[in-house]
Amino acid sequence: MSRNVRVLKCEPADVFAVLANGWLYPSWVVGASRMRDVDESWPSPGARLHHSFGVWPALIDDTTVSEEWDPPYLSVVRARGWPVGEARVTLEVKSRGVGECVVRIQEEAVSGPATLVPAPLMDLMLHWRNTETLHRLAYLAEGMTPRTSLGPSTAERESPSEVIEDAVVVEDAEIVPDAEVVPDADVAQEADVVPDAEAAPDADRVHEER
Repeated sequence: MSRNVRVLKCEPADVFAVLANGWLYPSWVVGASRMRDVDESWPSPGARLHHSFGVWPALIDDTTVSEEWDPPYLSVVRARGWPVGEARVTLEVKSRGVGECVVRIQEEAVSGPATLVPAPLMDLMLHWRNTETLHRLAYLAEGMTPRTSLGPSTAERESPSEVIEDAVVVEDAEIVPDAEVVPDADVAQEADVVPDAEAAPDADRVHEER
């Protein structure tokens, strides 16, 4: 399963405003070329996006189905792209203080020839593609948010490492600010005190020898 994480300068609701607008789908999903129709009930579970994949004139018409919709935290869709197959895409969004949020996208092939590709190779290709997917999502979500109080947009940063440089990625792929990682600071403080305490007997010994 491929995972990508990006910190965005906007609120979770701003991200879900983009996801809820099915007509924006080709604007942020790499590979989607055009929209043909959006179900009136989108993004409710069971609703479909009718789109095309590929590069004109070699376009393939297909659909994406909403499986879970829990704004502004979780969206799960099943994206079809035959003859390649189908993939389940999960988008999770968590607040990271005022005016910031963490977006994580997970994708895995669930049907079709894509499931036959070795997992490490498939994850590498999906990770590369979804890096750009989150980059495009940042342009839309941050661009729809007034920048006066939130600072500059992260979308201008091309490198994924730049947008998470002030965070620590833990095992469950959640983002924890460096400010919360404090145990090491306490250990360091204790380490500074111990050598001074051990040095005191040596000073007394020198005094006695005199």
